[in-house]
Amino acid sequence: MQKFDWKEKYKEKITASAQAMKLIKSGNNIFIGTGCGQPQHLVEALVKHSSGITDAHIVQLLTMGAAPYAEEKFREKFKMNSFFVADNVRDTMSRGVGDYTPIFLSEIPREFERGRIPIDVALISVTPPDSNGLCSLGVSVDIVKSAAANARYVIAQVNGKMPRTFGDSFVHVNTIDALVPFDEEIIETVIPEPDDILRRIGQNIARLVEDGSTIECGIGQIPHAVVEFLAYKKDLGIHTEMFSDWIIELIESGAVTCAKKTLNHGKIVASFCMGSKKLYDYIDNNPFFEFYPTEYVNDPYVISQNDKMVGINVGLEVDLTGQVCSDSLGYKFYSGIGGQVDFIRGSARSREGKAIIAIPSTARDGKVSRIVPHLTEGAGVVTTRGDVHYIVTEYGTAYLHGKSIRERVLSLINIAHPKFRKELIQAAKSQKYIYADQIEFDTEKSAYPEELERYDTLRDGTEIFFRPVRPTDEAAMSEMLYSLSSKSVQTRYMAHTIAFPHKDVQQLTNIDYHQDLAIVGTVPGASGEEIVAIAQYFLDPKSKSAEVAFVVQDEWQQKGMGTFLLDYLTGIAKKRGVKHFYAKVLPSNKAMLSIFYNSGYKVNTEFDGEVYNVAYSLSEKER
Repeated sequence: MQKFDWKEKYKEKITASAQAMKLIKSGNNIFIGTGCGQPQHLVEALVKHSSGITDAHIVQLLTMGAAPYAEEKFREKFKMNSFFVADNVRDTMSRGVGDYTPIFLSEIPREFERGRIPIDVALISVTPPDSNGLCSLGVSVDIVKSAAANARYVIAQVNGKMPRTFGDSFVHVNTIDALVPFDEEIIETVIPEPDDILRRIGQNIARLVEDGSTIECGIGQIPHAVVEFLAYKKDLGIHTEMFSDWIIELIESGAVTCAKKTLNHGKIVASFCMGSKKLYDYIDNNPFFEFYPTEYVNDPYVISQNDKMVGINVGLEVDLTGQVCSDSLGYKFYSGIGGQVDFIRGSARSREGKAIIAIPSTARDGKVSRIVPHLTEGAGVVTTRGDVHYIVTEYGTAYLHGKSIRERVLSLINIAHPKFRKELIQAAKSQKYIYADQIEFDTEKSAYPEELERYDTLRDGTEIFFRPVRPTDEAAMSEMLYSLSSKSVQTRYMAHTIAFPHKDVQQLTNIDYHQDLAIVGTVPGASGEEIVAIAQYFLDPKSKSAEVAFVVQDEWQQKGMGTFLLDYLTGIAKKRGVKHFYAKVLPSNKAMLSIFYNSGYKVNTEFDGEVYNVAYSLSEKER
């Protein structure tokens, strides 16, 4: 079979780059192809053959190659307008030379179509045309296809090294005005290995991802960090603005199958990718991947049609009310809005979806907190406090949607770096975000003991998550206490009726984790975790004796919860040097007495006419 010779068939469109540049006139709006699909040869030709051009306007999204048109010596020839501030133009922007247009990525194609952002000439990169005249846009479809469709002239660098990708990724050769054959390596990006902080963030994110979820995860160290902890998930799908080499690991581990996707079933969907040659070879002619334009991939309505959609995006700074800044450092524009809001809103509307903002707790080598009382002057809000759902740092996860300002503040402080928590509480008090009597602890010395978290199974097969209590548990704790029957209130507090005001409940949820300890049992609920049990000990540091107390919600009693909690609390106490446990138990509370008697320790009881005083040494087990 004779090999198809595209150059012979389309020779009337083939031209050298210098000749193609003659289509560009002074004052034109010139679109540059995006990401790693940037037509590097055409960009070089643009500046090389620009002697007759003045006041041309460069329109771009994110380009990973050189941006010589942004250099000072070309200032009179080229003006620049970018939808994203990448490394190669950040200095230009900081000098006030270029323009930045903040816009949702999903809406850019509509601006091209309506002529609000006109395109005179589009410089793009494509594969050689096939026998049907179709050229693939390869690694970058995103807004390139729309730019080409709405440009007066399209100049395409035909690059034989561009991967051929499937989906809505093709342009017909008849829509291209000039074909410039020039093979060159596709731009590669290398992501540094994530450090321990980012790995902890990745682990916390992975805990939110259920089997069968469809995920959006972009470029950078955080997506790379998440992958390690997603490799053991099952039947994950991908619907993402972009991806990098991390996707290969997830496919080859068996985690990504796309078998449970409700939209584009069985296919990985993206609009562009950036990575290594290994990645580009992997996607070349691979039908598992489908690339679509941004107006499809980033449409919140489309995104929301994926059940269990998990959108993972990053922020630069978040204030105590949940406002997220992602595109600027104060007045300095640093990146762009991109697709963050598209995926935050799409994921939030998905059935069982999760919208996540990931952010390290500190910046500048730990000198400043990224969780702040108010955004830095000049910083813009990308994800609003009304859109925000999950915020994840290396210290945990805060769920904010539908929460009051006070609840948000306490949740965010709980995942801030411990050395900044006290000043954040003080700032929140001065801003009247939280109660003036909110307890303040030196959380650097009383760090949350994550190592005490564990899952266990009750007699009836129910899985319970046991963990130390947190300051953010106040609302859930109050709800649990008020749900107790009068009998449960009497056996625990030895009173028929009792109130649980803020000043008392916060004493239960704000502890130092050293002298005192409280372990709660939780189960998933509509608004997050529901507390169904709590076990506490209060230590006398001189005698090394601790008073023990338990509360189990009525419907969770008689399931072995109390037995487990006592055993768990005892194990922790012994490791911490506690010598004795003691408790006061009403005669009517036979269940609690039975738990102590069956603990395996030599229990001493004394009845004073009203209650049993139970005591035992943690070193004296019954034979």
